[in-house]
Amino acid sequence: MKDLNLAGLLLRARLRVQRAPMVCLASVLLLAAALAWAWLLPQRDKQQALLARPLPAPAALVTAPPPPSANENLAEFYATLGEKRHAEQQVGTLFALAAKSGLSLHQGEYKFNYDKASRVASYQILLPVKGGYQPIWQFVLRALAAVPFASLDEVSFRRENIADLQVEAKLRFTLYLKEGQQ
Repeated sequence: MKDLNLAGLLLRARLRVQRAPMVCLASVLLLAAALAWAWLLPQRDKQQALLARPLPAPAALVTAPPPPSANENLAEFYATLGEKRHAEQQVGTLFALAAKSGLSLHQGEYKFNYDKASRVASYQILLPVKGGYQPIWQFVLRALAAVPFASLDEVSFRRENIADLQVEAKLRFTLYLKEGQQ
């Protein structure tokens, strides 16, 4: 019988040792939860106090500046236009950008118009270029960045064979110009 008691005592001791890590883990988790709750409670009170504050009065808010007048808009419009006397230089810029992009550009067609009502001249330029698709778009983007008073009005692509790497494109730009000093 003493052997049996000794075996029972050893079994109980072994079970308690196996439960000890679980009890320790549960105790640590309980302590961590209590500390988190103790830290979050004051934070919640601060947040509620912040939310309870009244909003600033509308006069204290930043107001947007008034929109520009029609005369200011018109002056800005004319300031953005290029000068008619420098139109050939802008065409030269387009040719230089085409060469920089690796495009073949031999000649262009040009047409000049003038609108008396708005006092704005337009210089239409049709450029037939030949090259890769990507270089053509790079040229177009560079041209519009270099000449801010230009618009791209038309783009058309043509390829002889589907296997050709070279694309023929016709690009129609319009330069919007003013007469010298206004």
